[in-house]
Amino acid sequence: MESEHLERIERQMTAGGHEIDTSQPLLPIYHRKLANPTPLGLFSFATGIFFISCMGVQARGVTINNMMIAFMIFYGGICQFLVGIMEFIAGNTFGATVFSSYGAFNISYAMIYLPGSGIIAAYTDATTGELVPDFNQALGLFYIAWFIVTFCFVLGAVRASAVVVGILSFFDLECLLLGIGLMTGNVPVLTAANAIGFVVSFLCFYGGASALYEGTTPWRVPTFPLHKEA
Repeated sequence: MESEHLERIERQMTAGGHEIDTSQPLLPIYHRKLANPTPLGLFSFATGIFFISCMGVQARGVTINNMMIAFMIFYGGICQFLVGIMEFIAGNTFGATVFSSYGAFNISYAMIYLPGSGIIAAYTDATTGELVPDFNQALGLFYIAWFIVTFCFVLGAVRASAVVVGILSFFDLECLLLGIGLMTGNVPVLTAANAIGFVVSFLCFYGGASALYEGTTPWRVPTFPLHKEA
């Protein structure tokens, strides 16, 4: 009798663990279970960093950065910002803060090179058409600011997984080196920073694949959690 009673109760519960409310037949409340937004956030961040690194090392001889504007605004920016909002809904404070922040990072980075923003124009010499030295100094400070933000994220991720800590730690190092390289004009440092960007991108793709494949494929991609299961 008890098992039958429990079965009847389970039939009245949604996949999200809420009671099915059909008191309003026109607009019934089902409280459906939300999907995991993490894979989308990691893939968008990975692709954005990969694109920035490619532009940084001038892959295939490309020296004009405008191609990345649309990509960084939509997939790397808006899409990742939406992931942050979804993490808010899911109750994940850390994920909401990180994904929303980096979504804003991608959009703000793209805005620098968007002609209509006027940012590049403000740092362009009207006589020669060349960028003034202040541009690299300002962009270097931009990266230093994100180095500080990301360092805070690294400390907050110590109980997550080795992959998450690796992503944030390497990105933190990349931001630091980009800031130093831009402000000092040190080309080898900038090259090293962009090389680290490819490592960040790989780890993000790895972490995104792990979250995406969980429960949907017959194999698992380990992320090496740093906390012990209760």
